[in-house]
Amino acid sequence: MSRDLDIIFSALADPTRRAILAMLLEDDMAVTDVAAPFAMSLAAISKHLGVLTRAGLVVQERRGRVVWCKLEPDAMAKATVWIQGFGQFEPIHLDDYERFLAAERLSPPVD
Repeated sequence: MSRDLDIIFSALADPTRRAILAMLLEDDMAVTDVAAPFAMSLAAISKHLGVLTRAGLVVQERRGRVVWCKLEPDAMAKATVWIQGFGQFEPIHLDDYERFLAAERLSPPVD
């Protein structure tokens, strides 16, 4: 499992790959459509898609001459389970904390 997590987190470490995943969250896309918003070559995008595919986060399928990319959300399950293990900690709500500090400053000291 550790190796799988390493591969997934390594794939997620790159901002271009995260942007690709966000695009594929909307719908399946042809490789050329995935590449369109990026200022890089189609070959560079294909390499990013290869990393995402090897991590199991994306599935590529050839339909005629077009290669389609599809998000594989279940592949994120291992990473999600690992991250949720840290959910035992109470989140800090900064607005509540600021109100608490303001109230402390306004309260008279207790003797």
